[in-house]
Amino acid sequence: MMRSVLFMLLGAAALWAAEPRLVFTKSFPGSVPAYLEISVEKDGTTVYQEAPDDNNPITVHLAQSDCDAMFALADKLEHFAHPLEANVKVAFMGKKTFRWDDGSQGTQGHSVEFNYSTDVNAQALLDWFERIAESERGYIELERTVKYDKLGVQNALLLVETTRDQKRLIAPEQFLPLLDRIVKNESYMHMARERAAVFANDIRATSQAVAAPLQQ
Repeated sequence: MMRSVLFMLLGAAALWAAEPRLVFTKSFPGSVPAYLEISVEKDGTTVYQEAPDDNNPITVHLAQSDCDAMFALADKLEHFAHPLEANVKVAFMGKKTFRWDDGSQGTQGHSVEFNYSTDVNAQALLDWFERIAESERGYIELERTVKYDKLGVQNALLLVETTRDQKRLIAPEQFLPLLDRIVKNESYMHMARERAAVFANDIRATSQAVAAPLQQ
């Protein structure tokens, strides 16, 4: 009897301790990728996948400030309890879904589908998810060229740098292992190795600058 009560209490505590998460999906046949899904946990853990049953999803960790900004927008949108579709005629830009998984209750929570929304908070949250998607597409292309197309590394680096220069690169630290691999391997073009070295140094310098006030 005592053991059953203990298990019930532990189960209830686990549900209570579970944190909510944000989930975004986009389905757009004919585009690349035709499907994507991004989930963001309260602690910044983010999973990106390009199929519902993706066997090789990418996991990254968002800066806590970025994660907090996304959850604040979800709060303003009342956790997607209301419609977001705009009543205007626009081209189809993919079926998008925001979902709030309410971990504290062990339920899925609310979700809302839309093609286009004029809600400024919805637009801002969509932009966050699109920035994550752009960053992970850049990562996937750079990883592909590093492994299979050494002559294509230079262009892949330029793509990621452009995303950074447009202030749309999310979790840049995820690129460091690939950049270091390029720098250390003389089989890559010298120009690509130099570019990768500068890029890696910039990421590390920015990370140190951000971390310094937190350590004081």
